[in-house]
Amino acid sequence: MQFDEIIGERRNNMTKRKDPAELEKKINYTFQNKKILKKALTHSSFANERHLSRLHNNERLEFLGDAVLELVTSEYLFLNETDMPEGEMTKIRASLVCEPSLEFCTREIQLGEFLFLGKGEEMTGGRNRASILSDAMEALIGAVYLDGGFASAKDFIHRFILSDVESKKLFYDSKTILQELVQGESKGELTYHLASEEGPDHDKRFIIQARLDERIIGTGVGKSKKAAEQEAAYKAILKLKNKITKEK
Repeated sequence: MQFDEIIGERRNNMTKRKDPAELEKKINYTFQNKKILKKALTHSSFANERHLSRLHNNERLEFLGDAVLELVTSEYLFLNETDMPEGEMTKIRASLVCEPSLEFCTREIQLGEFLFLGKGEEMTGGRNRASILSDAMEALIGAVYLDGGFASAKDFIHRFILSDVESKKLFYDSKTILQELVQGESKGELTYHLASEEGPDHDKRFIIQARLDERIIGTGVGKSKKAAEQEAAYKAILKLKNKITKEK
């Protein structure tokens, strides 16, 4: 059975997955070579389950997309942060391309809904797993680069990853940044509380609240408590920074 036939069969069986054509509309980019897009959306679990060659999953495109993303992000920081030393640019670049940041960026285009996953990954919440989503985002960048060239890939990265850079800089270690912000403003005691857990054991989602004394200042959701705490801290930082700006 050919790859395209397998993809078509899988589309009939997996009602949760959306047509890649809808993704093209979301990102405002039409692929000349649809096979490249399908490959970017194909997780290794799907290829393995269907006994396809390892060349039919998105790992090679992820490798390429990672390099393109790093180059475009480096150029952006170099041109826009003219007084920033190399060490600080390296740290900020890491925050912009880290797994939590990329996973957050995939939400805007609902990338997880378009992935080709094996049954095991499907059943264990792979569509919402940060590692799978961040890898797929890099693979999509690689696919856009191959299909449309550097300019198209650069435009995609600027629209979906380098938008709102000031906020996304905080992803690298939100908990530390929030702690420093709270201490600097003498705002009280910062704690994290597990508000609830959702889903079966193999597909847990944790809801964590960041609290200042007893006041909730941010809520995060993640596949692990650590990831949920980072998101809660990130949202709290945005809220506190906005409040501080208004007070000034």
